[in-house]
Amino acid sequence: MNAVSAGGPRLLLRRLHEAMAGPGSAQQRLDYITRIIAANLVAEVCSVYVARRGDVLELYSTEGLSAEAVHLTQLKFGEGLIGTIAASAEVLNLTEAASHPKFVYRPETHEEIYHSFLGVPILHGGRVIGVLAVQNRTERHYAQEEVEALQTISMVLAEMVGSGDLIDPEELSDGESVRRQPHRRQGMSLSEGIAFGTVVLHEPRIHVDKLIAEDAEQERRRLSKGISELRTTIEGMLSSPAMAFDGEHREVLEAYKMFAYDVGWSRRLEEAVDSGLTAEAAVERIQSEDRSRMDRVEDPYLRERLHDLEDLAHRLLRHLTGRAGTAAHNNLPEDAIVVARAMGPAELLDYDRKRLRGVALEEGAPTSHVAIVARALDLPLVGRVDGLLERADEGDHMVIDGDTGQVIIQPSEEVVAAYSESMKLRAAKQAEYAAHRTEKAVTRDGVEISLQMNAGLLVDLPHLEETGADGIGLFRTELQFMVSATLPRLQVQADLYSAVLDAAADRPVVFRTLDIGSDKVVPYIRRTKEENPALGWRAVRLALDRPALLRYQIRALLMAAAGRQLNFMFPMVTDVSEFLAARAMLDKEVDRFERLGRDLPARTRVGCMLEVPALAWQLKNLLPHLDFVSIGSNDLIQFLFAWDRNNPRIANRYEVLSPMVLSFMRDIIIKCDAAGVPVSLCGEMSGHPVEAMALIGLGLRTLSMAASSLGPVKMMIRRLDAGELASHLPGLMESQNRSVREELCGFAEAHGVPI
Repeated sequence: MNAVSAGGPRLLLRRLHEAMAGPGSAQQRLDYITRIIAANLVAEVCSVYVARRGDVLELYSTEGLSAEAVHLTQLKFGEGLIGTIAASAEVLNLTEAASHPKFVYRPETHEEIYHSFLGVPILHGGRVIGVLAVQNRTERHYAQEEVEALQTISMVLAEMVGSGDLIDPEELSDGESVRRQPHRRQGMSLSEGIAFGTVVLHEPRIHVDKLIAEDAEQERRRLSKGISELRTTIEGMLSSPAMAFDGEHREVLEAYKMFAYDVGWSRRLEEAVDSGLTAEAAVERIQSEDRSRMDRVEDPYLRERLHDLEDLAHRLLRHLTGRAGTAAHNNLPEDAIVVARAMGPAELLDYDRKRLRGVALEEGAPTSHVAIVARALDLPLVGRVDGLLERADEGDHMVIDGDTGQVIIQPSEEVVAAYSESMKLRAAKQAEYAAHRTEKAVTRDGVEISLQMNAGLLVDLPHLEETGADGIGLFRTELQFMVSATLPRLQVQADLYSAVLDAAADRPVVFRTLDIGSDKVVPYIRRTKEENPALGWRAVRLALDRPALLRYQIRALLMAAAGRQLNFMFPMVTDVSEFLAARAMLDKEVDRFERLGRDLPARTRVGCMLEVPALAWQLKNLLPHLDFVSIGSNDLIQFLFAWDRNNPRIANRYEVLSPMVLSFMRDIIIKCDAAGVPVSLCGEMSGHPVEAMALIGLGLRTLSMAASSLGPVKMMIRRLDAGELASHLPGLMESQNRSVREELCGFAEAHGVPI
């Protein structure tokens, strides 16, 4: 077998492709192809083995070995040289085949006279579906050019074997039995609910149809341009404001960058193109080789790096094909479950809500933008599902359990039936909640609780009527800024706020001024890297340093609320002086409106969020300047414990129902009540019946939560005796346990309170 010339493989590939489309049965075409390969590579033996059910490799065609051995000779995966290649998915290049410890002699083949051996796996989607081998009588080591030629030829054979013409297509899927079996993955619940549907990849994988290059030089240029565009895109993403801080998104892109500039990776792609493949087929070949390596790597770090490399190949394919868009603009199935590594809020809003059933992500956090939007859409969302893209394929069936944070790929009929029953029960519960939506949230002993909802987008507004909420206790104004590529114009902001007030009618709405920073990044505000962004330049701190931004928003709020009541509050206030400085900006805008003769709100109430523990010790000086206080439990509890709730290592270490948290909350409520300043809570804590029950026992009378939580919390309230609970809590707050959740659940069970 001689070294292969530069033009040889391309000519051979073209001949093979023509033979595949020629007349005759699949077996006849394969026999003809085997003869072509042997003749063109000057090999005395060329053999093709095909993987059959049960991890068996069957000799399907040969030129040089005994014809009687075809369909007779079989080897298990791992058995003999052929089985070793199949099991390892790696090339085997031997000067003397018989000297290899795995060599197995099968007398029916009459291969004893051959010495040198070269075999390559036939890969389809990263899975070994066969082996292609050549042999010669002389003892020689095959050159790298010869190895690459055989690897390229194996791609053509993979297309033929993978088509299902040679063997029953059922056997092709049988080799993927592990992948296609029901598979359960544990993630993190980001938005509650259960969904069953069809997997849609947010960034669809590209299927390569054209393997053989017509113009090799043009394919080299296309590959070079694609790699260059890929690198530019990654550099641009890394330099964007959204990537200004350390975190998992940046780490992923840094890994992409490392691989995108890896000389070895680009050289492998170039060599595949030089062998006669199109740029897309070259990427697919290298990707398939890497995927087969991934399946054999046990080290989790190495698997993650190989997984990043596969993602990079998908990105490069999209650049080469010009199909860089997401699945949101494709024809979705009626029951779409979108699967992605990560997703922004604007990307989620691009999807047709009538067809979208749920979302599963490899990344994500409870306070991430996409999670907030998902909850607003009442859309089940599970995040932090490791290896999700490695397992899920387009068209798979999937169950998303947003209550427990699980996803199940290719669920069995029994699992689907169980979840269908759960969905029916959930629907019945929702119908029960809807039947009581016009009833007040009043405890058994006559205490009325105001249940309000959190919102941030126009899609939230119909929930006011659907849930019977008493108002909007938190309207997150920053979401409008986060889903926009540019700063929303004054009239655009005013129109949104006016639409919210119109939808609420006579119900109160509390607008929170911009809470951007930390993980809430907008592209048009330049930022510098911070070591601890959650504790850094964000919310009112940013607004005081950029007063034009805050005054612009206040102006839009005053315009929208002309003649109506305006309630708004400042977030992340740490010191009384910060609140007074922000309040002074409001006064300036009110004065400006008066000078211009513009209509003002009929009444303006100004409050602040209590999210920073330091502010709790300044309430005596702060409360005289306030109309109301809203406790932001998410950040407040996080700061109390110095606890990053999004860190999976400590996500469950601390407890919101600890005696310390409840005592701290009680002190805030007592101080506000004594000053006659209304106090509410608008964090996640209020949306869970057990936590909401504890808050009512502490004395809170206004709670704001996600729309989907209103029904369960109202049902709890209507069965609760608030006075009885209030007398029970002091003893619990003296406990030295890390949590009193169990005791509160016991109280609820003993008194018939549904939680």
